[in-house]
Amino acid sequence: MNVRRIATQLIIALALAGLTVVSTACASPRGRMYVRVAPPVPIVEVRAAAPDAGWVWVPGYYTWNGRGYVWLAGRWERPPRGRFVWVPAHWTRSRRGWYLVRGHWR
Repeated sequence: MNVRRIATQLIIALALAGLTVVSTACASPRGRMYVRVAPPVPIVEVRAAAPDAGWVWVPGYYTWNGRGYVWLAGRWERPPRGRFVWVPAHWTRSRRGWYLVRGHWR
């Protein structure tokens, strides 16, 4: 029984080590994922009225799901603090391809 348990633990440890190697081999130096195909033209969204005063519109953007671009719809958000400004997500081109700069509060 002990031999079986040790063998099972060894197999699990080897599988986890293999997954770690594969995942780090796919990662880029700065944590960016590069895409060779340019993103589509952004969708023009119709905004509903803001839920309340002080809410900020966060526009939608395309994200990459590993096989293609997927649109993430815009939404209303309340800023974390008073005068914060939303910097929209956007795709940037480099020598290695296109990478997404996620939206954030500034």
